[in-house]
Amino acid sequence: MVHSLGYGTTGLSVGQRVFGLADWHRDGTLAEYVAIEARNLAPLPGDVDFTVGASLPISALTAWQGLFQHGRIQAGQSVLAHGAGGAVGTMVTQLAREAGAYVIGTGRAADRQKALDYGAHQFLDLGNDALEDVGGVDLVFDVIGGAIQRRSAALVRAGGTLVSIVGPPEARPVDGRAIDFVVEADRSQLTEIVRRVRDGRLRANIGDVAELDDAVAALNPSERRSGKTIIRLGAAT
Repeated sequence: MVHSLGYGTTGLSVGQRVFGLADWHRDGTLAEYVAIEARNLAPLPGDVDFTVGASLPISALTAWQGLFQHGRIQAGQSVLAHGAGGAVGTMVTQLAREAGAYVIGTGRAADRQKALDYGAHQFLDLGNDALEDVGGVDLVFDVIGGAIQRRSAALVRAGGTLVSIVGPPEARPVDGRAIDFVVEADRSQLTEIVRRVRDGRLRANIGDVAELDDAVAALNPSERRSGKTIIRLGAAT
């Protein structure tokens, strides 16, 4: 995330608070300064904390694009959201529920309450519950892959979609679509996302907040983390 803009931007003001997603070929997201194309940034309102802003681009854009662009989710449909206690999964849950979908979250037993707190209608413990008991769903949002993905594909109803962010799908629904994608920067989507944060429809899922000196350990934790890790480069200005 970038704190303020320099010269040469389009549609944004010099010194404006912004947040966004750098292109995947561009390094420097842990640098004090980095050049990012203005089209990849959106204004960050003054009443949204920088830490919250930093947690949103990858997680919320991934959820948004997977649900709406690729999954074509509609009100009244059902969504099986794997990793529902994680940074992406909590965004999937909230956005899908707002869209009028019935959300079944999955994860470990320890994730149950968090997934429900973020809006899942139902939770499935992948360690103890039978995935197949879910029955048919219209959309599977997969963040796990492997055997879970293969079993989930069999649950997709006719015309439904398996959306994966872990690479090309290993299995496809019998009568549906299977899509994998890599999240992209999108200013209009970021604007919609931060609008939802401001009015309380969307909550960030922040895990560890670490200083730059501790970035290596924070990004390679010895224990499992269920929220978005944030690296702070110094006081926001």
